[in-house]
Amino acid sequence: MANEIINRVANSSIVTIDLEDLYPVEKRILFDIKDWLFEGIILKEKDFRNSVENHNWSNYKDAYVALTCTEDAIIPSWAYLLISSKLAPFAKKIAVGNLELLETIIYQDLIEKLDIESYKDKPVIIKGCTNKPIPPSAYSFLIQQLQPIAKTLMYGEACSTVPLYKKSK
Repeated sequence: MANEIINRVANSSIVTIDLEDLYPVEKRILFDIKDWLFEGIILKEKDFRNSVENHNWSNYKDAYVALTCTEDAIIPSWAYLLISSKLAPFAKKIAVGNLELLETIIYQDLIEKLDIESYKDKPVIIKGCTNKPIPPSAYSFLIQQLQPIAKTLMYGEACSTVPLYKKSK
């Protein structure tokens, strides 16, 4: 028994949270309005409204949608609002900006709704390596949620963590 290998991490009270586990599988769509601009640079209200009215919005059912314009054009705020009003019955979430901003907003919502009670007074490791596009801000959102309740916060893997926070006694 003297040579028995004991997994001290598995036997400890350390809890690991992996933001990749929260990653929603629904598709992300970048909706670029540049094709609805006159000569690619001017928004003509009548033509724009016609494009919005005739577009099949049901294609965005349960998708996360980022609204953008990749052309150097001045787009009035109401244009994004008009599109949002058509997307709202179908899309899970709509953001005006790029896909990274959309992902950040998705994670902010997920983390705000996260049941954090199981992390109360425990040492917590926030897993760092992921294969999915976790926005850097998601880790900050998570720290804000966990720090008031966790005993300690660490980042990385159980074998090599970086200490982030320790509750004072």
